[in-house]
Amino acid sequence: MFCMAVVAVVLMVSGFSGVLYASEAAEAVHAVAAATHHTAAAVHHLPPVWMVIPFVVLLLMIATGPLFYHHFWEHNYSKVSVILAAIVAGFYGFFMDHGTHALLHTLEEYISFIALIASLFIASGGILIKIEQRGRPAVNAVLLFVGAILADIIGTTGASMLLIRPYLRINEGRLKPFHVVFFIFIISNVGGGLTPIGDPPLFLGFLKGVPFFWILKEIWPIWLATVLALIGVFMVLDAKAGKGTVPEELKGKTGGGVKIVGSRNFLFLIVIIISVFLDPAVIAGFPSLQDMFHVPFGIREVIMFAVAFIAYKAADQDALKGNEFNFEPIKEVAFLFIGIFATMIPALELIGAYAASHAGDFSVTRFYWMTGALSGVLDNAPTYLNFLAGSMGKFGLDIGAMSSVKEFSEGVASPIANDVPSNIYLLAISVAAVFFGAMTYIGNAPNFMVKNIAEQADADVPGFVEYIYKYSIPVLVPLFIVIWFVFFNH
Repeated sequence: MFCMAVVAVVLMVSGFSGVLYASEAAEAVHAVAAATHHTAAAVHHLPPVWMVIPFVVLLLMIATGPLFYHHFWEHNYSKVSVILAAIVAGFYGFFMDHGTHALLHTLEEYISFIALIASLFIASGGILIKIEQRGRPAVNAVLLFVGAILADIIGTTGASMLLIRPYLRINEGRLKPFHVVFFIFIISNVGGGLTPIGDPPLFLGFLKGVPFFWILKEIWPIWLATVLALIGVFMVLDAKAGKGTVPEELKGKTGGGVKIVGSRNFLFLIVIIISVFLDPAVIAGFPSLQDMFHVPFGIREVIMFAVAFIAYKAADQDALKGNEFNFEPIKEVAFLFIGIFATMIPALELIGAYAASHAGDFSVTRFYWMTGALSGVLDNAPTYLNFLAGSMGKFGLDIGAMSSVKEFSEGVASPIANDVPSNIYLLAISVAAVFFGAMTYIGNAPNFMVKNIAEQADADVPGFVEYIYKYSIPVLVPLFIVIWFVFFNH
């Protein structure tokens, strides 16, 4: 799926460069034709297709580095990421008319991204959860389901960082690669699909005007069926894993409660979640540091970084020691996503223009699969916004107007015969953007962090390519096909 997604990016933008200049079909609806005209006028401001090469190179190196040149990659991944990012940044800074604006906007997104995941990582690192039971299929299933619900309350990053260490501890001596993989599938991705807090694309949709509880009302049957299906497959695999070697501290224990050390750090988690909503788009009149001082961060990010610092300094030392807390996971994510955020700018711009100019030809099926395939290798938040804008253009609505986004979510009749209402498009894009993030380690930020923490715990973690061909394709793809067939095959 990784290779398919990369090829999809390259083929789409390659075909896009030749197609975009052609006239649109006369039978296109008026709104789509207007959007197409706007896109054609802006085409000269788009980057050349070959500017996606640094992005593809970075993805290939992330996939092959740990496997074929582990020593080099371990010591130089940060340099590789920064150099590739600098190539794209230099091109945009010197040769693109809108380059400075695009780079500044990406920097703002990156700072918001790293502020959130770093603060959640540090605050949760000071909470030691001791589950006094041995890992077995039923216990693990309950933990995964609770984690899926928790992901909608404190986000996939928060839930992943809070539960990955106790999950690894109770399964010590019997850990298999699938244990880590299904944790990523369920808690780090699919679980966050019920609320805007759960995953960044849904939060961006909320900021744009999608009602807060709309996604919960619309997606819960898909969410529940998917989570239960994944847990069912997991339990079959877990039953085959056997009891393994029981650690000394768990010998003789068949049951027990849950002990928490460092519980005051839950207060820091609450502050972080509340700060997520400190945005002018959510609270009318809320001050914007970007507008006032022209800095690439806001009050929200200042609070998150401050909470991260205080949470670490005030953390219970026994909790930090018990969690074997260190900054390596967040360091790896921070450096790699510098490269990912920067190098994906050209790909996102080309894909966004392609979606806008071809929205009239896109069915629900195409929106679902394209949003999903690209969300597995690109940042799913801007991918979600690009395809949301394209689908709204199909209905003659503007993503820049909150009233239009709300109207779109409520269900507008399509101007095209035998088409479905607009809310089906929104649901398909939302499901794909969140669920398909589980396809690769770079599909969602917690994936890489969980992988790093598991590796530090000496767990057997599949490599980038193995994760895809051994787990994503045989487990997730059939499940996503069923979701498409039942809910979006109109």
